[in-house]
Amino acid sequence: MAWYYWQDLTGPELATLADDAALAVLPVAAVEQHGPHLPLATDVTIGEGLLGAALERLRGDGAPVFVLPTLAIGASLEHTNFAGTLSLAPETAITTIESIGAALARAGVRRLLLFNSHGGNKAVLDLAALKLRAAHDMLVVKANYFRFAAPANTLAAQEMAHGLHGGALETSLMLHFAPEAVRRAHIADFKPIGARRAEAGATLLPEGDAGFAWMAEDLHPAGVAGDARMASAEHGAALAAQFGARLAEIIAETLAFDLNTIGPPR
Repeated sequence: MAWYYWQDLTGPELATLADDAALAVLPVAAVEQHGPHLPLATDVTIGEGLLGAALERLRGDGAPVFVLPTLAIGASLEHTNFAGTLSLAPETAITTIESIGAALARAGVRRLLLFNSHGGNKAVLDLAALKLRAAHDMLVVKANYFRFAAPANTLAAQEMAHGLHGGALETSLMLHFAPEAVRRAHIADFKPIGARRAEAGATLLPEGDAGFAWMAEDLHPAGVAGDARMASAEHGAALAAQFGARLAEIIAETLAFDLNTIGPPR
């Protein structure tokens, strides 16, 4: 399939390309603190890097894929007590995504993939996607890269379970996509409350089948969760390849989805 950056097209070009077969991809990220070693743009850099890796696998003929401008500022309430975090109120974030989806529907695009690189956006995406489905009869797919399966032997299972923010996963991806942006002298083990509770035998953790609401400082005083010392550019390259391949699969399946299976018959 061919892909286009939405903002690079003219209005008439867009009108010619847009139809029920086309797909729009909206990268949704955040500008927020990631501790002393990672920049505020970490989620933006990772999300755009993984989307680029996916698109490289999808060159060829077929229905158009429109890449929308990244929604860089997301819902980051949990990080607002740290300097540098920019955050929309959840209600504002939902309304923003709804407005973008409504514009797509007016243009004739009824397939939307929300590609998310920030955990705090999950609930926002769930609600916005459902509202767009109800209001515009759209297929809205929600893909969170941090829920993709990681390659075997890349990072320890404990780190994948508890390294929720700024740990080895994000640091490895940043060492791959933007190594010059990583403040290597400040990489450390930010052992979070989830790991400590799990070691003590507790099952009530920040995330899981029964999780508690948390602010970043609840995880660790530095607002980071995970052992960033385990990160490497090699791990980042392996993660990026697997996550990019998975995202490419999701894009292909969204394009192939039969819209007649949802909503009223057409």
